[in-house]
Amino acid sequence: MDLTLDQQEEGFRDELRAWLERNHPGPAPRGGDQAQFEFEREWQRRLHADGWAGVAWPTEYGGRGATLVEQAIFGEELARAKAPRPANVLGLVMGGPVVIAHGSNEQKERFLEPILSAEEIWCQGFSEPESGSDLASLKTRAVRDDGGWRISGQKVWTTFAHEAKWCMLVARSDAEVPKHKGLTYFLLDMEQDEIDVRPLRQITGEAEFNELFIEGAHVPDENVVGGIGNGWMVAITTLMNERAGLGASAALGLSNTLDELIELARERGVAGDPIVRDRVARLKIATEGLRLGAMRALTATMKVGTPGPEGSISKLQWSSTNQALTELAVEVGGTEALGSGSLWAYRFLRSRANSIEGGTSDVLKNIVAERVLGLPKLR
Repeated sequence: MDLTLDQQEEGFRDELRAWLERNHPGPAPRGGDQAQFEFEREWQRRLHADGWAGVAWPTEYGGRGATLVEQAIFGEELARAKAPRPANVLGLVMGGPVVIAHGSNEQKERFLEPILSAEEIWCQGFSEPESGSDLASLKTRAVRDDGGWRISGQKVWTTFAHEAKWCMLVARSDAEVPKHKGLTYFLLDMEQDEIDVRPLRQITGEAEFNELFIEGAHVPDENVVGGIGNGWMVAITTLMNERAGLGASAALGLSNTLDELIELARERGVAGDPIVRDRVARLKIATEGLRLGAMRALTATMKVGTPGPEGSISKLQWSSTNQALTELAVEVGGTEALGSGSLWAYRFLRSRANSIEGGTSDVLKNIVAERVLGLPKLR
């Protein structure tokens, strides 16, 4: 693809850049607590007020109708400005696009605006204790009830469940058919006594992930997305939007952090060390490879209209590169970089999750092998 921006794209970038200069709220508080969440929620409200919250959404649903290139520019500019993330990131990146793609008109009218405004926070109920990246093996059950369904089971690694109003939940609605065909996609109201949310404390001290224990929670028929038994197809749309949204902005975010690492190496007097220089060069190459790979995936999406499995490559590259970068940073920074309250210590510890969250690296390698390279299936 031609990476040169046309006049419209340059205008979009310049408008966004100017808006960020006027409205940037400063760095978000760290710690994953209520103060950070409210800061990010207020930031999303400001984005929404000026039409920047759902930049990729069609205009008829409250978005900006941005082209795929403009979406990439949007992610890059937020990363360049080091702007905080919006509070309802899962709703914006996954929930909203899935409702737009597979939801009824009534569902679009009910759910989309509160996602944009951050009035209603969304979480994702896919992973389970014995079925993480192997989504089709999940055991959470959906049983027919009067006018709807009763959901029972357990979910884990559910980001923002402690703040969420709605959960994008996949459950087994038919145990008599092959596992991929017996799933249904539900929008589960989290404000029910039958749902127990238990925070999972991470190595960083934060608790952004949660376990969900569900015992007979109710979902009305009107909150089924995509039809009964079509949960696998809808879930794949969710995951492709998740991974497709990473690429270009992730590359620029890594580039920003790499610049900070280079400055740290200079401060420590090791910028001329050949081993450090070699590792920094490898990180620079990997970051640029991620950026160009994201552009290639963007080209493929422009041809077919929907994100493809290539997004798994970006996720793999980002995970390994960010982990390698933070490992080098704590080596260069020494004990001070690992001290309490150190940003490098936080980044290093948080990066441990990168190769697990959003699909484990081993599973993503299988996806790339089978669906991108066309190699035989593992099983």
